Amino acid sequence: MTATATSVDEPEQLGSQALPLSRGARWARRLVPSAAAALAGVLLYVSFPPRTLWWLALPAFAVLAWTLRGRTWKRALGLGYLFGLGFLLPLLVWTGVEVGPGPWLALVVVEAVFVALVGAGIAAVSKLPGWPLWAAALWTAGEAARARVPFGGFPWGKIAFGQADGVFLPLAAVGGTPVLGFAVVLCGFGLYEIVRQVIEGRRTGAVRRGAAAVALLSVAVPIAGAFAARSLVSDAAEDGTATVAVIQGNVPRAGLDFNAQRRAVLDHHVRETERLAAEVEAGRVARPDFVLWPENSSDIDPFANADARAVIGRAARAIGAPISVGGVVERDGKLYNEQILWDPDKGPVDTYDKRQVQPFGEYLPLRSLLGAINENWTSMVRQDFSRGTEPGVFTMAGTQVGLATCYEAAFDWAVRDTVTGGARMISVPSNNATFDRSEMTYQQLAMSRVRAVEHSRTVTVPVTSGVSAVIMPDGRITQRTGMFVADSLVQKVPLRSSQTPATRLGILPEMVLVALALGGLGWAAASAARTRRGGDL
Repeated sequence: MTATATSVDEPEQLGSQALPLSRGARWARRLVPSAAAALAGVLLYVSFPPRTLWWLALPAFAVLAWTLRGRTWKRALGLGYLFGLGFLLPLLVWTGVEVGPGPWLALVVVEAVFVALVGAGIAAVSKLPGWPLWAAALWTAGEAARARVPFGGFPWGKIAFGQADGVFLPLAAVGGTPVLGFAVVLCGFGLYEIVRQVIEGRRTGAVRRGAAAVALLSVAVPIAGAFAARSLVSDAAEDGTATVAVIQGNVPRAGLDFNAQRRAVLDHHVRETERLAAEVEAGRVARPDFVLWPENSSDIDPFANADARAVIGRAARAIGAPISVGGVVERDGKLYNEQILWDPDKGPVDTYDKRQVQPFGEYLPLRSLLGAINENWTSMVRQDFSRGTEPGVFTMAGTQVGLATCYEAAFDWAVRDTVTGGARMISVPSNNATFDRSEMTYQQLAMSRVRAVEHSRTVTVPVTSGVSAVIMPDGRITQRTGMFVADSLVQKVPLRSSQTPATRLGILPEMVLVALALGGLGWAAASAARTRRGGDL
């Protein structure tokens, strides 16, 4: 005869009788895990930038493990959803800064579904030997799905992006954001399992050595791996250096009417570039080899507007260096978010079209449906941006500069293929003016820090209104601007051409972890089926 496991959703058994529970005790039994799941999600949010409390991710996942272990899949689905809401509601509040709470809440409601499904999966594998491994792999699989669907995915809130100040950061060079995030989650689940084993050992007077060893290894291996991976992190110049200038021209005012200020924004960036040129001529600042402007620094198409072309050319000649200009360009009836390489003598000589355009910001999925519900929604994106097809690598004064425009920095592939395409440094031109002084710009800056370590490249972040920054290949920020000020950063940065394991392996580590997650689910399903068959005997 086979004994069946008792779910923690059901009362404990004493002999053949169940202990009667009062109504208050039953409510507490349901509400305490629910509250704990939601608060653990909030704790995970607090671990993200602009705060440097990266280590709070570990207790957040430890508490999540406590709420999920042994639950039925239905109960775990709800607990996972509450964890997702606790995490994503405050993390993504910036999405509603200018458009109101509707889009923010809709985004969170959808994204939290992925966390709910992961929660159900974690509950399913939580009774397997070595369950922290399977559970952490499931979290990574959930992130992999969220980065791809719907509408091209939304990777914001990947655990790796909260670890720019943490001890685990070197693991980004080993296997990218999937391995970094997996290590953090595994360590958190391992901490819970250590506590659980200690409590169980005290209660029973016996220690299950195998389970205890798994718990300890779940914590020790990620930490040891992170320290071992430090040998992959370096800011040494392999191919010389380049002196780069990052321009932050600022905008007249924040908000969605940024697009109505197009000429003023262009003039601001021209003016700041000319101011820097005067500083260079006076000998107070080193002459840059090339200059990087932000996304949307010229939303007036310089190919169609002679005046815009003239002032950009004037700025390039004043500084005496090529400029990467962020423009909005129309070709053959299609709109592109484009980086334009502007030579001081020849004018525009190369372009890069943004490939991962932002749904509901740069193009509108389900346009006819949304228009039928509310015409104002479709008026916010009057014309969809088209996608580029080729990676962006500009050769600027002999230096190959990879380009990942704003939103693209969140996508592993969009940054990696600039490095495999020959980039010796990376630029992430961005426009955050529409999000005011929210945490969004700091969250995005942390992504660029992780990318710097992941690919061992200097990363520059020119932003229209801040925060702009220069990031070394080891993830350190060496210079940064304030928000909503005109400023420029000039620095000699190291150029590198070697590739980290993460760059060489690409998607492979993520696929291995997804396969591990599927294997754990298959094992759990098979075990549950055997238990049911045994109970029928």
